[in-house]
Amino acid sequence: MFNSPRQSGQRYNSNGLGSSFVDENPLAASTASVYDNFTDPWSNHPSPSQTPAPTAAASGTANAVFNNVIADATVPAVYYRSFEALDPDGNQEVSVNGLTRVLQTSALPASTINKIVNLVSSRPRVSKLEFFVALALVALAQAGKDVSVEQVAALSSQNDLPEPSLDLASLPPTMSTITATPPAVPRSPPAYSSMPSEDPWNSKFSQPPVSPSADPFANPILAGPSTGGASAISGSGMPPNWWKHLEPAHVSVLGQQGFILARYTVYQVVTNRASVTRRYSEFSFLWDCLYKRYPFRLFPALPPKRIGPDEYFLEQRRRGLARSLAFVINHPILKEDGLLNTFLTVPSFEQWRKQASVSLEEESSTKRVDRIEEMSIPSDLEDKLLFVRGKVGPLIQHYQQISLLAERIIKRREAAAVRSSPFQATFRRTHFAFPSLSTSISSAPNTPHPAPSVPLPDNASSVSDVRSMSSSSMFGLTFGNTITTEQSDLARLSNTLRVVNEINGACWRGEACELDNGVRLGLEQVAAHASRHSELAEVRVRALMDTTLEGIKRQRDLYIALRDLFIRHDRLSIDTVERLKKRIETNSAKIETIKNAGKDGWQDQVESLLTSIEKDQASIQRMMQRRVFIRACMWHELRVILHNRENTLLTEVVKNFAREERDFVELVVNNWTALGEAVESMPFE
Repeated sequence: MFNSPRQSGQRYNSNGLGSSFVDENPLAASTASVYDNFTDPWSNHPSPSQTPAPTAAASGTANAVFNNVIADATVPAVYYRSFEALDPDGNQEVSVNGLTRVLQTSALPASTINKIVNLVSSRPRVSKLEFFVALALVALAQAGKDVSVEQVAALSSQNDLPEPSLDLASLPPTMSTITATPPAVPRSPPAYSSMPSEDPWNSKFSQPPVSPSADPFANPILAGPSTGGASAISGSGMPPNWWKHLEPAHVSVLGQQGFILARYTVYQVVTNRASVTRRYSEFSFLWDCLYKRYPFRLFPALPPKRIGPDEYFLEQRRRGLARSLAFVINHPILKEDGLLNTFLTVPSFEQWRKQASVSLEEESSTKRVDRIEEMSIPSDLEDKLLFVRGKVGPLIQHYQQISLLAERIIKRREAAAVRSSPFQATFRRTHFAFPSLSTSISSAPNTPHPAPSVPLPDNASSVSDVRSMSSSSMFGLTFGNTITTEQSDLARLSNTLRVVNEINGACWRGEACELDNGVRLGLEQVAAHASRHSELAEVRVRALMDTTLEGIKRQRDLYIALRDLFIRHDRLSIDTVERLKKRIETNSAKIETIKNAGKDGWQDQVESLLTSIEKDQASIQRMMQRRVFIRACMWHELRVILHNRENTLLTEVVKNFAREERDFVELVVNNWTALGEAVESMPFE
């Protein structure tokens, strides 16, 4: 099932309610997770796939379709006022960001706004017709009706386009017009701030929980729990500043071993405990044992295996292995497992397996829950579990979309910093029949006239130091070699400028020429600073791939692991207590009947039944203890593992992203400022 590539056909049709007439949008399937139907998230198709450039034909087709939707219906005045607020110059198009800002004034949930935006357009720009359809969808959502293009078409045919309620006076300004960061304004705390931060769930809910497959746009319960009593336990269950002391796990590919039909990938696993080499099958063996030992603990699955994997798949699997291993070795329960410690420390795990006997006893058979811990389990734990179940499906879907969008954005930045586009290469070959001036290089050569110094971070003394700090992932690794194998556009520009200077090394006048020398030195400064900017951009792309994107995928993996935990809980928490109780009642009745009958040998029959009853009672006691242990496990995983990781680690990702982006922009500004100072003395005559 993992060998099947992603479906690349039409994502949604125009027949069902809630669908769209537009066929290019990869994100409009709002109710189906990419993990449903055994879709492989580690497909051999690059993720995300390249976004095709919108063509005039595609744009015209979309406008024609939406023209049929609106037809000759009378458009309310608020439609025009909203559009003109974003398009004062009369371009007849607005950005998707502008459409989103208008929709945000409708007080609709973010999920509904996201659905509407995805329904009406898949291009960076939105036409007036698409904008009008979006406002009609807003009005439908505000009225509690079905949010679909078909519904808009039906109302348009009746010349009854709905009028949305928009607060255009509060329309937030576009970020492009903000010239300075506004001062921070203290805000009043939100209405839910009185609820203890350690308890993300409430004791009671005003509405019944919903299943993960339910439509998130039709279930207000997904917006958050209603106000209720606090949990039975306070505190995060983790030591202070625990996120600053997580044990790192480094996984790198050492290469391929074995023959053609039996080749396998060897990984180097480095932790604080030791450095060892492992195969994927050894990872798989460890995880199988952990699932059997700790079926009611929250930890992510391994990335899949595939026959004949490509380089992209291997890189994604390496990163997935690192994320899964880092999760396990920082789990407060699993990190103490003896088999896990052996896996991380024994030089030859395969040889150890041949000599050792591995116990697969479930955790509940050797551990007991004391009375205090049992009393700390909230009485409404099942309600909390049902509430969390209702959020898992939508969270997996939307975090997968966030992962795809983030990776797409990073790939575009990589393309700007690293690659020459196919059009540029074709244009050069077609119109400039000159041989290549230089071969591909991983970094620009040194210039004879270095640029003026540019401020660097306090702990960096050179650009190479910045590279080592930023390009290293949270696991201490770099993202393959896709960035360094192709020459960036700026690096190519730098090399071309150096060639131009080399050709113009001597002035045609045959004597020292201050004008020629001054211009040549200025071009050398441009080449040096362009190369430096290219290097900074490549470093930033690596850092985004290794930190921000990995943090987002780590969040996605957490919710997928939670879904798997619920599946294991449903399958493995079943016991036979009720059946044994009925059998005890039946045997007790038999004993009374046998005693009353008084037949020969009735004492032996009674003794046999009593022995059976004692065994059943002992089994019931063990099963009841297991029930309590399972409840304690689920409460611990929700309160300690899920609640801390889904909030604290996400905060860390966001703060690191903001700080690193700021530092990167400062380096870029300093670089071009230094160029301006360096070329200040370039002569005009």
